[in-house]
This record gives sequence, structure tokens and C-alpha cells, in this order.
Amino acid sequence: MKKDIIIPKVEGVYIAVVNEYNDIYKTQDWNAYIINDKDVDIDTVLIVTSGYSETKTTSLFRKKLDKLPKKSYAKIELLQEDLFALNNTFKVTFFEGNKMYDKTYLFRKNTINLKALQDLPLMEARGVLVK
Repeated sequence: MKKDIIIPKVEGVYIAVVNEYNDIYKTQDWNAYIINDKDVDIDTVLIVTSGYSETKTTSLFRKKLDKLPKKSYAKIELLQEDLFALNNTFKVTFFEGNKMYDKTYLFRKNTINLKALQDLPLMEARGVLVK
């Protein structure tokens, strides 16, 4: 029966971590975003994030978006720099039409840094991107 289950490949949905200025606190913050670069809306977007290493594990953070319109993005969470020494996972599940999609995005430890910044799709910002 497992061989009959078709899991569609996720394309056009990315996770990015952006270093941006916070006007309220006058600080440089790292924020995680989900980017929908598809030509269709995605619905019921569930995101579960966590960090881990050989000796440490963070608590789970959960976020739900009812809809993420096509060619748009949404902020997921603020990330503290202490977490960059850990592997950070973003498990994303969403519906496109009547099909459910699921993908785990992984930022390996120490890969989120200012030297790794690149131009991001749809955002007028630079950040670290996982496809």
C-alpha cells in the first residue's frame, strides 16, 4: 500500500533567513520567512521549526497561515543568533488545490551568517535561502 502513495515534489516554496533592521528596538535582527514563488495560492500552511545538535534540542515552534498568496512571502519567526550553532529545521506542510505537500528545510549549523547572504526571490532583501 505504501507504494501507492504519491507524494508530490515541492517546488517554488522556500525558506529564507534575513538579517534586517528593527526600527522599534534599533537592532539588526534575523527573521525567518516562507516564500511562495508559485503562480498559485497555497492554503493551510503549517510550519514546525526546531533546532538541534548532538547535545541540545530546542522546543518546537508552530505557525499556521490560512493562505499564502501566489508570488508572496510571510514572516515566520525571529531567530536568536545562539540558534545558528544548531541545525535548524523548518517542516512545512500545505495544500495546493486538493493535494497536500510536505517538505523539511534544513539550515545546517553555522550556515546562517552575513557571508552567506544572497538575493532572495520576491523580496527586496538579501538572506540565506534553502530551496
